[in-house]
Amino acid sequence: MLSTYRLQTQDFVLTEDILPQGKNYILKIKDMPTEDKPREKLLKYGPSNLSLAELIAVIFNTGSKKEDVMSMASRVMKEYGEKSLMSQTSAEKLAKDLDIPLVKALQLVACSEIGQRFYKKNSTGPAVIRTGKDVYTYLREMENLPKEHLRGIYLNSHYRVIHDEVISIGTINANLIHPREVFKPAIEYNAVALILAHNHPSGVTKPSQADIDITRQLISVGKIMGINLIDHVIIGKGKFASIDVDYS
Repeated sequence: MLSTYRLQTQDFVLTEDILPQGKNYILKIKDMPTEDKPREKLLKYGPSNLSLAELIAVIFNTGSKKEDVMSMASRVMKEYGEKSLMSQTSAEKLAKDLDIPLVKALQLVACSEIGQRFYKKNSTGPAVIRTGKDVYTYLREMENLPKEHLRGIYLNSHYRVIHDEVISIGTINANLIHPREVFKPAIEYNAVALILAHNHPSGVTKPSQADIDITRQLISVGKIMGINLIDHVIIGKGKFASIDVDYS
């Protein structure tokens, strides 16, 4: 017998007669039952019983004047994506991209760095990427992002990932993406090659002319710098495609 799922949300809407006509009241985290608040839930049940958004809410502790902490945490997860969020090392860029206070971006970057250092000590090593399918497997969560993200994956001579980060958010355009933004991390982390990937929220993996133009431009720059762009992958809903240009 199939069980029925029951979805839960963190916001509740009151439409009682005591409220002004046409007005709804969004219950914030302070209005939630004590046992459902992220910090209290963490204390009682442990971290494994919290969602990622709830864990981020614990890190943030408070919201902003514009946004409740739980709403902010949920939006951050939705707009940036789990792996993208954990790979970002620039608090200033994170704060700008997500429109959150700098101190909260600093908290996220610090927590991410702590986690990655422990991971490096206890894992079998960084991912190896040799094919477009490897790229898709590594970045599959990008297929669900609501905005277009350009991601850089930086490799050593053994095709191991030594760094990856979100380069930009928004429609990719050769006039908006400067090569220095793409190749600066490659120099910083001594990468010998890089792979670009971006998602199409529409789910379609056909490259636009702008996708092709920026790819060709970056291939040329990479040849001059001695850091090869070896692929540019478009990620759609359940599928991927490499942009068909000459990478040699």
